[in-house]
Amino acid sequence: MDMVRHFERMFAYDAWANREVLKALQSSDPCPAKSLRWLGHILAAEWLWMTRLQEEDTEVAVWPDLTLGQCQQQIEDLAASWTRCLTGKAESSLTASISYKNSKGEDWSSRIDDVLMHVAMHSTYHRGQIAADMRAAGFTPAYTDFIHAVRKGFVK
Repeated sequence: MDMVRHFERMFAYDAWANREVLKALQSSDPCPAKSLRWLGHILAAEWLWMTRLQEEDTEVAVWPDLTLGQCQQQIEDLAASWTRCLTGKAESSLTASISYKNSKGEDWSSRIDDVLMHVAMHSTYHRGQIAADMRAAGFTPAYTDFIHAVRKGFVK
């Protein structure tokens, strides 16, 4: 499997897992505020990296206050954006670098494949925090293990 296909699968998983987290939050009454904030952060960070990959200078608040409805729209918009970003990309393009400023205003350069890996891992990390927070609040968190998604055919 080439690396572009690998990342397409990772971002299909990412969208599925974000939807599962959203469903768990929607069924929790009241919705744990910290969990909702982490989900908003996941989505905002993905948008931030998307703009960096597109070499845009868009300002993105990385800790936005989003509603469940706004998260749902962001999840769907991101899924479509990641698909567009990866579709037709040459594998050789993944080793190219992008330049950007981090949240402290520092200049950095990173390989595209490293950015894609970071985004997927960053989101998974925070979904783990959401699961722990939901469990501590007495709710059942989403089951978002990658292997579960593959076994059930949510990721092909």
